[in-house]
Amino acid sequence: MVHILWIIWVVTYLLGAVWFEIYIMHMFQQNSYKPREYREWMCVTSNIGRLLGKMLYALISLPILAVGNRGCLIAACLLNLMTIWVNKPRAAKKPLVYTARVKRMLVSTGILFLIGILASLLAQEAASKACSLILTVLFLLMPFLVLLVNHMNHPIEMGIDRHYINDAAAILKDMPNLTVIGVTGSYGKTSVKYFLSKLLSVQYSVLHTPGNYNTTLGVVRTVREQLKPFHEIFICEMGARQVGDIKEICDLVHPAYGIITSIGPQHLQSFHTIENVIGTKFELADAVPKEGKVFLNYDNSYIYEYAHRGNDKIAGKSVISYGTGVEEADYLAYDISVSKDGSAFKMKDQDGVEFVFHTHLVGNHNVQNIAGAIAVANTLGIPMEKLIFPVKQLESVPHRLQLIRQGNRTVLDDSYNSNKNGFKAALDTLSMFDDLRILMTPGMVELGEKQFDENKEIGIYAHDKCDYAVLVGKEQTKPIQIGLLEAGFAKQRMIVVDTLQEAFQMVNAIPGEKQKIVLIENDLPDNYM
Repeated sequence: MVHILWIIWVVTYLLGAVWFEIYIMHMFQQNSYKPREYREWMCVTSNIGRLLGKMLYALISLPILAVGNRGCLIAACLLNLMTIWVNKPRAAKKPLVYTARVKRMLVSTGILFLIGILASLLAQEAASKACSLILTVLFLLMPFLVLLVNHMNHPIEMGIDRHYINDAAAILKDMPNLTVIGVTGSYGKTSVKYFLSKLLSVQYSVLHTPGNYNTTLGVVRTVREQLKPFHEIFICEMGARQVGDIKEICDLVHPAYGIITSIGPQHLQSFHTIENVIGTKFELADAVPKEGKVFLNYDNSYIYEYAHRGNDKIAGKSVISYGTGVEEADYLAYDISVSKDGSAFKMKDQDGVEFVFHTHLVGNHNVQNIAGAIAVANTLGIPMEKLIFPVKQLESVPHRLQLIRQGNRTVLDDSYNSNKNGFKAALDTLSMFDDLRILMTPGMVELGEKQFDENKEIGIYAHDKCDYAVLVGKEQTKPIQIGLLEAGFAKQRMIVVDTLQEAFQMVNAIPGEKQKIVLIENDLPDNYM
């Protein structure tokens, strides 16, 4: 009977452990397989509570297993069932992707546990009790075990990555006539990438990195799987979470042109200072050869000030500026008007000839990004008059101030990440509508010690830009709540909920004869919710 109970314990333990390991691996992947960022994630108070909740019943079972009699084994089996229940997989916004790396890590972890499980099944009773205690301890150490396994597999991963990187480098070397355009920025880079690809396609065969393939390995995968001999231009989005990330991509693709769309206090948990963010973004400018060109968004104060300080990374480079608010910009969009049908603006070419552009996209932020794309396309030989129609045909990049009509309401979907400047630009766009204006947001993250102040500032800024504020997360959005109330926002028009699903329910319940316009600003990944 005791041996049967041990087998039941092992089976129930195994299911709970597998589900917990999948959750931990999901969080490690959400943190970009970066040990430091994963450790920082583990240290967040809410995440500590979440992890303890998933490990609670295993923790309780430790002293029970130490006794090891029949009654204790039955209790331990019941506790395992509770562990299974709390670790049961839930629907995720971005589910775990079972990449080859994840599979290798899961196999490595499984080997460690398999040794203990086999010992539990085959050993004598006393040894089985010891093994069960060891397995339970391993379960409790699982959040740290993923770091150990990652370290163990590091030489293998580095070798595999190096093979793929060398293969991509060889492909690029075999295409000496390919023009590479690098696009980076704290925000706006994906929109500029898509807009530029559409405009350049009027005259050239263009490939751009898809989706969020903006890491070194994402670029490598794009080159190996999609770059063909007939492509003339490769637009490469370059993301960064720490110093040196942009340089690493540039060393692979060797951009002839570079666009820096924006700089802001984003990912400060890993960058630590805004100076590090600025220096990293300008790694792209540093990589552009003297015969190439660097395109800078002069509306961004960090970029404007850096460019006018005469720093080494842009010294001797040909700089072309664009924007909507700085008169000295080489490509200036002006006389901007916005309606439900989109935006209209004017722009002059380098000869001073004025052109009028129309787009279905709304907001100054989108016009700014289009201006950058026009600047590059025109510089690469496409006349302004040939860009008027493709600008009119541009579509919103999904989840980046995307205008969506849903029955009796209109949604401004700006849910892909968030930063202070982009948030303010989205609020400015929301304020232009005559409808019932509703802000829905969980706030901003990854801002380090500035997170409270930045979110509070957003709350203050939003107080006269929206009629209702639906905030997702009672604790997380507290600084926005404080900012709104301090600025005089009516408390009864501020709704705080726990989940995005509840937020939509509350939006539907808001009364009013006007049509609703809902700004969805930021949709946090699973490791924050």
